[in-house]
Amino acid sequence: MNTPTRPHRNFYGRRKGKHLKASQEGYLDQDLTALSPGPVDWDVNPDRVPLDLQALFGGKPVWLEIGFGGGEHMVHQAAANPDVGIIGCEPYINGVAMLLGKIRKAKVENLAVYPGDVRDMFDVLPEASIDRAFLLYPDPWPKARHHRRRFVTPEHLAPLVRVLKPGAIFRVATDIPDYVRQTLEQVPDHGFEWLAERPGDWRVAWDDWISTRYEKKALREGRVPHYLTFRKK
Repeated sequence: MNTPTRPHRNFYGRRKGKHLKASQEGYLDQDLTALSPGPVDWDVNPDRVPLDLQALFGGKPVWLEIGFGGGEHMVHQAAANPDVGIIGCEPYINGVAMLLGKIRKAKVENLAVYPGDVRDMFDVLPEASIDRAFLLYPDPWPKARHHRRRFVTPEHLAPLVRVLKPGAIFRVATDIPDYVRQTLEQVPDHGFEWLAERPGDWRVAWDDWISTRYEKKALREGRVPHYLTFRKK
């Protein structure tokens, strides 16, 4: 079999922020490897061999959180749904460290963590293997010339569709009105059905929702969060 050619992928955003606390450095050193979903990076999996989700989660339905921020939603969902396995992708290492601390405190075990670009994860997820995906308060890239960097573009949506099962749910939360516009323009064009007639705001969020730091920041600054639910056809 020919080894796939590694695509050129620009990465926009931060990999690391302010100095990590000693405890957070410890979480990364002690916990991250054990929570790996398997070989994802190109340097360890150049043939892009699919992950063995059966071995990872024992046949449980698998959910995917794209950019988990500080991890509060991911840990909440893991604790509330022990019969589900959840993979989280986040390239911002400070957020990964925060998540690892929350995992220790909550003692949840049905999680896997990839500290990198979700596009690399898409490469190695089996086709039609994911039951639910979350995109919660993604980078807004507010300038018009940067809109192509948003997640809700063909570069990201096409591989997302490939890994989702038919009937899988895709949830999007954002407090940026233009992100809502672009989401409603792009996501249905990639094989999704929007399960609403209008975007739900923070007063009618999902029943299993936990308020995140990004939602709280939006409300403090006078922005209205919106919640969009789609189903893969």
